[in-house]
Amino acid sequence: MAPAFSARIPALRCGALCARWVPAALFSSGILAGEKPILVRDFVRSALYDPNHGYFSKRAGPVGVLDASIRFNQLEGRSAYMQHLDKLYKKHDIAWFTPVELFKPWYAYAIAASILRTANLSVPLKIYEIGGGSGTCAKCILDYMMLNAPPKVYNDMKYISVEISSSLAEKQLETVGEVQSHLSKFTVERRDATNRSGWGRKDPRPCWVLMLEVLDNLPHDLVYSPDQVSPWMEVWIEKINGSSQASEVYKPLQDPLISRCVEIIGMNEGKASVSEKLAFAAKGILSKVFPKPRRAWLPTGCLKLMDTLHQALPSMSLIASDFSYLPDVSIPGDRAPLVSSKKDGKTSDHRNYLDAQGDADIFFPTDFRLLEQIDHHCSGFSKEQKNPGAFKPVKKRRTIILDSAAFMEEFGLPLKTRTKDGYNPLLDDFKNTRFYLSVPTHNSK
Repeated sequence: MAPAFSARIPALRCGALCARWVPAALFSSGILAGEKPILVRDFVRSALYDPNHGYFSKRAGPVGVLDASIRFNQLEGRSAYMQHLDKLYKKHDIAWFTPVELFKPWYAYAIAASILRTANLSVPLKIYEIGGGSGTCAKCILDYMMLNAPPKVYNDMKYISVEISSSLAEKQLETVGEVQSHLSKFTVERRDATNRSGWGRKDPRPCWVLMLEVLDNLPHDLVYSPDQVSPWMEVWIEKINGSSQASEVYKPLQDPLISRCVEIIGMNEGKASVSEKLAFAAKGILSKVFPKPRRAWLPTGCLKLMDTLHQALPSMSLIASDFSYLPDVSIPGDRAPLVSSKKDGKTSDHRNYLDAQGDADIFFPTDFRLLEQIDHHCSGFSKEQKNPGAFKPVKKRRTIILDSAAFMEEFGLPLKTRTKDGYNPLLDDFKNTRFYLSVPTHNSK
């Protein structure tokens, strides 16, 4: 396994009636116990978050917590670091360590420094973290503010973790509670962050939203086309004639969320330019001779979350970090996920996403340019572009995409994660991760 991927798993490791058979065990697991067909995003959500059968809801175990920070400057170099990391995985017997855990406190300190550098300190600092894991990020950011921010900033700040897992919510309170003064500033809200009702009334005040390795675990939908030119169809999963067997069923696009995502991405060939239509016609000829099925994974969970955040927190500043690509993905389709499970200390990747039945992680790469499109769309900018009137529309968001190394060099202390021979896993090993920063431009009416 490439070291760039050590953030998540050990480094040692046609028409409405078209259908594809899937494992019968899918329904015996309890993830899909109902009779009605479901969209792929609902399967992914259940496989990861179902209260009884979901991967994250069973226990806090998949998320590793280090007993102490790694002392990088005492390690000789890459080989020593990898050996140390292997020992940690074997000792803790978990699925992965997140970057914020591997590089604590320095990873979270860089995020805190970026907030402190750009925040409006005339108003109380308010930070939301979506999916707070073990609470390490929250504790380290509160530590940083206590040590480096003006006392009033730390004393008046609020840090809210929005966490869907009850076991992780308990762990976060335990982690943050290691410093008594943090508890009066920290709250865990046990809810689904994509549910608009959970956010209450719209809050126009400035705030920060953190999403670290969240986008990769958001539910996605799947669309299918039998060849290069046929219209895209939604993928559903359903039982066959009430039996234990199941099939992947393809239906014409009708789901509003899928249709919006297709529109944002620009997958609708019907609205193509003249040159695109000519290329499309050429594909039509080729498709008759060499028909090739197409599959594409759509970040509908991201679209729903961004919709909710922009509605509830229109003045939010957003910091997200995640994988820009995933190595060795064998599941077909654009933006396809990696499905990985661990048993008896051995990690294995699955070739079928339907193998995820509560014992496997499902995580997706993030197309950061597409994330930017979704961000602008949900902020209302894309609507202004379509109806600009007499004036040129002004973007409501300013965004920047940085490689993780560039972000850490700008806001962090990379010398703290450097080994004796100059090797730095924080800068050298995470080539497939990026940061996305998005702030309001205050051009909204």
